[in-house]
Amino acid sequence: MATSLKRELRDIIQYRNAYLLAFSATTGYVCFGWEIGLIGGVITLPSFQQYFGLLSESASARASLSANIVSVLQAGGFFGALFSSYFASRFGRKPALIASGVIYLIGSIIQSTAGIGTSSAVGLKVLYFSRFFGGMGVGLMSALVPAYVSECAPRAIRGRCTGCIEVSVGLGNMLAFWVNYSVSLNISPGQMQWRLPFIVQIIPGALLVVFMLFQPESPRWLVERGHYDEAAAALAYIARKDQDDVSVVLTLGEIRADFIGKHRLPLLTQFRKMGESKIIFLRCIIASVATFFQQWSGTNAINYYAPQIFAGLGFSSTSSALFATGIYGVIKFVVTCMTLAFVIESWGRKRSLIYGGLAQGSMMLWLGGYAGIHPHQDVVPATYVSIVAIYLYGVFFCLGWGFTPFVLGSEVAPGHLRMAAMSLAAAVTWLFTYVIAQITPILLDRITYGTYLLFGVASLIMAAWVYIFIPETTGYPLEDIKYLFERDIILRSLEDAPLGWIFLGKRRAVSVEELKAADTLPTNSPKDVSEELRLEDASARGRSLRTSNSQGFNDPLII
Repeated sequence: MATSLKRELRDIIQYRNAYLLAFSATTGYVCFGWEIGLIGGVITLPSFQQYFGLLSESASARASLSANIVSVLQAGGFFGALFSSYFASRFGRKPALIASGVIYLIGSIIQSTAGIGTSSAVGLKVLYFSRFFGGMGVGLMSALVPAYVSECAPRAIRGRCTGCIEVSVGLGNMLAFWVNYSVSLNISPGQMQWRLPFIVQIIPGALLVVFMLFQPESPRWLVERGHYDEAAAALAYIARKDQDDVSVVLTLGEIRADFIGKHRLPLLTQFRKMGESKIIFLRCIIASVATFFQQWSGTNAINYYAPQIFAGLGFSSTSSALFATGIYGVIKFVVTCMTLAFVIESWGRKRSLIYGGLAQGSMMLWLGGYAGIHPHQDVVPATYVSIVAIYLYGVFFCLGWGFTPFVLGSEVAPGHLRMAAMSLAAAVTWLFTYVIAQITPILLDRITYGTYLLFGVASLIMAAWVYIFIPETTGYPLEDIKYLFERDIILRSLEDAPLGWIFLGKRRAVSVEELKAADTLPTNSPKDVSEELRLEDASARGRSLRTSNSQGFNDPLII
């Protein structure tokens, strides 16, 4: 343990600029987590319901209005994510991230002032608009941050840096949960009781804008635009080396070789090229499929409606339900931090997703069985087990499906199409977050325990999908991950899976080294040939140096 902690401390010191970059960018996901965790508690406050006239509505109408208030953010997030690829490709990752923070700030300010000087009906419309507008900013962040961090992070800590996303989501969730609990306990019912949580969420948006002002642009975007000197400077900053250091030169050469013939692709061309071959399509669609499955795990059903879910387990008062929700947020945040420090790089992407999916599915199936057998709200011994099951669900979700889909998706997407693939994945996230936010109150009302069974079965299906179809990507440079999908994808996936040898017999996938050795030069225009040969030679020298150093030295490539 002591040796492991020393190694972790040494890595933090060595890669401190990369960690600072990841911390700055993933502040955007604090905004994301805050928005998700905030509204579920706010709409349960009697002061909020009274101000907007919800108390005079029927139970079904109140549930519908609550679902609309929650889900309008996702509608904005969907469009923000969908257009993120254009802005990131046209203006760069860094300016687009700063702009997303400004949009979020404007939306938060309008949310905190909704209804002032107007009727409750007009105030509700203003709240809808401000949550939609702020959601566009959060949607931009949700697509930009994974792509930006994965393009900048050294591959030795890429999973950890990209995994900071879920730490930030968990931090935002936790803080929002406890702010809601604090105002319910310490502020007398009135406008300030429900406005204060909206006001406080301005803080992470302001921090994102300030922090990103001091970070470099993505070196891969700079190479794509032909700004090679700036790309070298960005790589040197990330690795804390001189621009003429061999690691910076070789990394820049490999990135340039990967982008030959793919510079400045228009947005529509990027989406069209996602289907130019079966392998390219598969690599681009994995992020969207993974985030689709993530939403059907039930995590956002708990994030948005945790107070109502805990109330159904016997927490009778608003403050006690919010307190239980706050504990849930703390557990998720702590476990996410531990996973980021000790699991994501040691277990790898594949095992994290498999083990997490199986365990979280088991917890959901328990909750469904409990709710089916014991439909009443009175407390029995099994009630306490169910409360623990909710907390354990949060633990297992953070171990696997919390942030690993973002890590995996940003790694497997081709470099010249990464922003388009991640914007599509973020749009899928927001679309089905909207769907979950809309249907969860209806499911809990109509099929009750079947809601948990649905999420449980979905978790088992997603674990099986990863087991059979997803190879392990941990430890590979981004430019080498394409070889994992060249041939024998299912065989390679089973080789990487726990106990996968049972299904393989004597069959084996072609190794990545063999595929790289057999790789041939693509055909380009005459003016590209000499440049391509030079860059391919630099890439080959990098691979040769990596091979010679494999016995005792670090890989010279940075990212």
